Amino acid sequence: MKKGYLDQLQEKVVSRKLLVFIVASVFLALNFGLDADTWGWIALMYIGTQGAIDAVKVYRGDRNVSEE
Repeated sequence: MKKGYLDQLQEKVVSRKLLVFIVASVFLALNFGLDADTWGWIALMYIGTQGAIDAVKVYRGDRNVSEE
């Protein structure tokens, strides 16, 4: 199955987790109904999952850890 151009670009440029984190940060900054506790949980989930992914990449021997 071939992916569309925008899907390929999105995968290369920014990860979905980072996109969620950025949107949550904007919502918090602009006071769009996101409280600090919820933003904190989103930030912890982003940092935790990204850390786990990086650890697996290092364990497997992948050279480019910071791609996502």
